[in-house]
Amino acid sequence: MNALILVDIQNDFLPGGALAVPDGDAVIPAAIQLMQHADIIVATQDWHPPDHGSFAVNHPGCAVFETIDLHDLPQTLWPVHCVEETPGAAFAETLDLARIGKIFRKGTRPEIDSYSGFHDNGRRHSTGMADWLRGRGVTHVTVCGLATDYCVKFTALDAIDEGFHVTLAVHACRGVNLWPSDVEEAIDEMRQRGVIIS
Repeated sequence: MNALILVDIQNDFLPGGALAVPDGDAVIPAAIQLMQHADIIVATQDWHPPDHGSFAVNHPGCAVFETIDLHDLPQTLWPVHCVEETPGAAFAETLDLARIGKIFRKGTRPEIDSYSGFHDNGRRHSTGMADWLRGRGVTHVTVCGLATDYCVKFTALDAIDEGFHVTLAVHACRGVNLWPSDVEEAIDEMRQRGVIIS
C-alpha cells in the first residue's frame, strides 16, 4: 500500500506568507496531481504556540536565521509563522482536504522544533504517523511539499528510519535555500540514505 505525505503546504510558506518559500505555490498543482493517484493521503501541519522557541522574537537580541542552542539542540531562528489557529497555519485553500485521511500536527511544544512529520528534532516525541501508516498496511510513501531542505528532508529521512520505502517527488517540492546549495545537498543526503528521487 502506498501513501502520499503532503508536507506543510500552508499559507505562511506560500507567497505572501510569513516564511514564504521561493516559488512555493508551484507545489500545489503538482501535489493535487499526485493526490489523484494516491491510495492514502496524510498531511503534516506546522502548528506552533506563540511562544515557540524557534521564533527569533522570543529570543531578545537574536536575529532571524541565526542559529542558537535550544535545550541542547541547534536551532535556526525563524520569523513567527504557522501559529496555531491563525490563517497562516491553514492549508492552501485549493487542496482538497476531504481527500486527506489524517493530519499530523508538529512543532506544538514550545521547547523543541519539529521539522519531521514523524518525530521532533530531538526524537523525544512521536506524532504517531508511522504507527498510523503501518496500521493501514502502508509500506511505501511518497513525500512532497515545503520545504525540500527542512521539513521535507527530515520527513523523508525519518520515513526511511521507520522502515518505509520512500520516494521524493522533486517536482512537487520547493526549498528555502538559506545557502545556495542547501536544496541540492538535501537531495543528495536523501539519495544517499536510500530515498528514491523521482
